[in-house]
Formats: sequence, structure tokens, C-alpha cells
Amino acid sequence: MSFGSPGPFSLRRGGCAAASEAEAAYTGAVKSTSTVWLVGMMGAGKSTVGRKLAHQLRRRFVDTDHEIARAAGCSVAEIFASQGEGVFRRLELAAVKPLVGSGAVVALGGGAVAQAELREALDGSVVYLRAAPETLLSRVREAESRPLLAGLSADERLERLRGLLELREAAYGTAAITIDTDLLAPSEVAERVLGALQAAEPARAPGGLR
Repeated sequence: MSFGSPGPFSLRRGGCAAASEAEAAYTGAVKSTSTVWLVGMMGAGKSTVGRKLAHQLRRRFVDTDHEIARAAGCSVAEIFASQGEGVFRRLELAAVKPLVGSGAVVALGGGAVAQAELREALDGSVVYLRAAPETLLSRVREAESRPLLAGLSADERLERLRGLLELREAAYGTAAITIDTDLLAPSEVAERVLGALQAAEPARAPGGLR
């Protein structure tokens, strides 16, 4: 996936390890041009749920963090460490723009919709996967791969998650659909998202969103 000309925020590739590609990048034919955007905090389950939802809808699945890492040749953590969050956010916006109108199921990074320009560019359906900070902490196992949690103790990670959630809650709240995920398995979350999408677009035929 190419994001076009790297421009003034191109990455220095020296010292960057090759990033792994997103798993199951394609799950089938795209039947609709209405993109589904999954938003929420790290640990909300966006990637896991997104793959399941894409399979159910027979659509392409894209994880923007994985796409950025693949294109840059660096992990997200390495981009943050070597170039800073500002550069990553610009790369994130560049990764999202080609997906508008694609009909894909897209898992966005936790801070993506906090960018007004990115948030306003989203088409289709925006779905917020909501979870309490304690739930998020229990799901985030490898903190070192999470730039905003790296180097923190468990208590400090919990406080950071609370703070980030408070900062981003208003942006997440702009989503048309909100699903509480605390007590649900990923497959259950995917089913609820699918039901909400079908309820929101009853006029699609045959087969609704499929």
C-alpha cells in the first residue's frame, strides 16, 4: 500500500526493523461502497472484531496501524520513538484517505479520530467499541509495543488509559454506533456491530449490507 509522495514527514529508515504485514488482509469481495470504521482505545478489540466482521460481510479488512508499519518498514513503536507522534499522525491521515469510499472494514488506531481532519474525512459508518480502562488494561498484554504505555508500571498504564480515554471520549462519541465490549467475546461484538449496521441501513437490498 502506497501513501503517495512521502513529503516533509518521510521516515528515516535507518535502524528500523521490518514490520510484519497485517493478517488476513483480504476476506472476500467488497459488496458495498459504505466503509465501516472501527474506532476506540487500544485494547478495545478493533482488529480482532474487524477481521470477524469483514468475514461476515465478505469485505476487505484493513488495520491502519499495520498498513503504516508495512509501508514505512518500521513498527508503530519505532515510528513514535524515532520520529515522534506528530509524524505518525500525518502518516495515519495519509493511510486513511485512500480507504474513504472503499467499502472496507477498517480498524483505526486509538488516537485517529482525535484528529479533526481525519474524523471529518470518514464516510460510511463509524462504530465505537467502548470498554472501561480496567478492561483495556487486562487486554493490553505487550505494553512495550504500545508507544503510549511503554515503560510504565501496571498502575501507571491504568492511569494513562484513563487519561487518554477522557481526552478522546468526545471524539469517540461522534460515532453513529457505540457497542459496549466489556463483557463480550469478539465474536459477540462482531454480531452486535453487524446487527446495528443492518438496522441503520434497512433499505439496502437484497441482503442488506452483505
